[in-house]
Amino acid sequence: MLIVYSTLLMSILGFTFGTFLAYSAKKFEVKEDPRVELVKAVLPGANCGACGYAGCEAFAKAIIAGKVTPEMCTPGKASGVAEKIKEILKQNAPN
Repeated sequence: MLIVYSTLLMSILGFTFGTFLAYSAKKFEVKEDPRVELVKAVLPGANCGACGYAGCEAFAKAIIAGKVTPEMCTPGKASGVAEKIKEILKQNAPN
């Protein structure tokens, strides 16, 4: 009978903690601007730091925040990254 009670107790605890974690994940969810992923996909992904930021993701977040201009990506100048980013910002402008 001890095994049945132990199994029942562990099941109840597992369900309770799982429910709490699911609620907490939804409640404290961090929502990110979807434009950051679009801009990051256009960047060369070299994470070189030539723009003054730690990597391409930090640079993409700075572009979306309006702190820098897209022309600061040195490795992407040859492939027209700045124009692609401007097009993304134009098409996905916040309302």
